[in-house]
Amino acid sequence: MPEHPPAEAPPAVVAPAGDLAEAPPAEDRAEDLLAAWTALLHRCGAAVDPEPYGRELLRRWSEPQRRYHTVAHLRAVLRQVDELAGHADDPDAVRLAAWFHDAVYRPDRTENEERSAALAVRALTAAGLPAERVAEVERLVLLTVGHDPAPGDRDGEVLCDADLAVLGGAPGAYAAYAAAVREEYGFVPAPDFTAGRAAVLRHLLALPALYRTPAARDRFTAAARANLTAELHALTG
Repeated sequence: MPEHPPAEAPPAVVAPAGDLAEAPPAEDRAEDLLAAWTALLHRCGAAVDPEPYGRELLRRWSEPQRRYHTVAHLRAVLRQVDELAGHADDPDAVRLAAWFHDAVYRPDRTENEERSAALAVRALTAAGLPAERVAEVERLVLLTVGHDPAPGDRDGEVLCDADLAVLGGAPGAYAAYAAAVREEYGFVPAPDFTAGRAAVLRHLLALPALYRTPAARDRFTAAARANLTAELHALTG
C-alpha cells in the first residue's frame, strides 16, 4: 500500500525471479507460509518446484529496509484474504497477488508496485502458470497503487480490503503501524515526510469507500476513518 511518495531516484535493479539470493535467517523463513505458498502454486498448476520461488519471496519480505512491509504484513494480508475469500471470483489469484504486492519494496524509490507486478509476471510465467492467471495477478498487484478497484471487481476488492485492513485496527495497533512506516522513511526530513504522509491520508479519506467487501466495510470502516483522521490531525495540527 502507498505510505509516502518517495523522492525520485534511479530505477531499482530487480533480480530475475530465478536468480535466488541467500535464504533469510531461520527465524524469518516462516515455514508455514512456505508450505502455504507451495500448496497454492501446485493448485494453480505450477510445472516446477515452487519452494525456491517461495524462499526468494520470503527473503525479499525480510529485507533490512523494511519495518512495516515485512513477513508479518504478508501474513496479515494473506489471513485477511482467506477471511474474505468467499467474495472473490478467483481467490487463488488474489492470494498470489498478495504474495507479490510488496515483494519489491524500496522506500527511497518509486514504482514499487509496478516492479512487484513485473516480478510476479516473470516468476509465475517461469513456474508454468497459465497466462490468463498471470495477467490477473499482474493486474491485481497494480491495483494496490491506488486501492480503487472498479465496481464489480470482486478480486480487486478482496485484495485492496485485505491490504488496507491495518487501517481499521485498534488505536494502539494503528499507532504501531504508523510508527513503522515512519521508520521506513527515516531518511526523509520531517517536513517532507509530513507533507507526503498527509497527502496519502487525504487520498485514503477521499476514496468513495475505504472498503468494498461487505465484511470488511462493516468491520473496519469506522475505526479506519477515525485512525486516519487522528493521524492527519496529529501531523498537520
